[in-house]
Amino acid sequence: MNATPGGDPLAPHGASRMQQAAKLALALVLVGLGMWALHRYLPALIWAAILAIAFWPLYQRALRRWPPKGNNGPHNVLLPAAFTAAIGLVFILPAGMVAYQTGKEVRGVYDTIDKARTEGIPPPEWLGHLPVGASQATQWWQANLSNPDQASDLLKRARDSRLVANSRELGAEAVHRLVLFGFTLLTLFFLFKEGDKLNGQLRRASARAFGPSGERIGRQMIASVHGTVDGLVLVGLGEGFLMGIVYLFTGVPHPTLFGLFTAIAAMVPFGAPVVFGIAALVLLTQAKVFGAIVIVAFGFIVTFVADHFIRPSLIGKTTRLPFLWVLLGILGGVETWGLLGLFLGPAVMAALVLLWREWSEGRNPEVA
Repeated sequence: MNATPGGDPLAPHGASRMQQAAKLALALVLVGLGMWALHRYLPALIWAAILAIAFWPLYQRALRRWPPKGNNGPHNVLLPAAFTAAIGLVFILPAGMVAYQTGKEVRGVYDTIDKARTEGIPPPEWLGHLPVGASQATQWWQANLSNPDQASDLLKRARDSRLVANSRELGAEAVHRLVLFGFTLLTLFFLFKEGDKLNGQLRRASARAFGPSGERIGRQMIASVHGTVDGLVLVGLGEGFLMGIVYLFTGVPHPTLFGLFTAIAAMVPFGAPVVFGIAALVLLTQAKVFGAIVIVAFGFIVTFVADHFIRPSLIGKTTRLPFLWVLLGILGGVETWGLLGLFLGPAVMAALVLLWREWSEGRNPEVA
């Protein structure tokens, strides 16, 4: 009677294969159930992983400078907590600034609405200085907003519109995003604290599942995240800082907010012109033509240098990925995953290009 060593002598020869297949099926079912249970929190987990990868070299440098005392003592918690708190402030401070400025403007908006219902709104002086359609815009304003009855009816239609109805749900959405941000910071803390252990586990798991190619793909995707942070986020912040100075000297209202919005838009290639174009239009409505020309000219110079020289150099040097594929990964990723696509899109493209090089060249190409 045939028997497997150390096994049940009555078990059939194919029992181990059946057990492996059943184990794999059970694992897939459990992974699917876990993903379904966490699907609303997956963006928080992915953001935490991206932030951990982006700041990991800096964290390791600080860890070598201030090594923890003991494996589980309080000193082992201070540095991850300090890094997590600092990263949280990077996001909280700009959001607080926007909320503060918005709160200051809300009172003026309510006063304007009350005045429109009782007295109407006279056409502003700048409306007659528009370069195109000044007379038509003035006539429309006088017909719809200068008359109190017409203005009240227009405001009532705006209040009953679908846009305003949807905006009433913004409070619940803001609370949900605040909870996700809290989970992101909590996950980021544990990634910093247990990062070395998790790194070893991921290496062993990728080696067992995919062989040496698994670690190479992982390294390439991590390199793409670093390249995206350097080439998109840092360069975008630099563009926003430079344009903020231009906004300040040309007299754009709220130059700090416009600079912040420019920095966020500049993280997506060709996104900054939308913001500084709006700033130029604001100056045109105030009859500041020279300032509008300065903003447009300086903005296009900054974006041209950033998009054609600085970004290709930073991203291409890190990932060895042609900038065309970086651009396609960014645009396609943003369209598919939103802001997460800024990092996921180039990471996926980097992995695909690495697999293509290995398959087409028949060897393991050197990874940056």
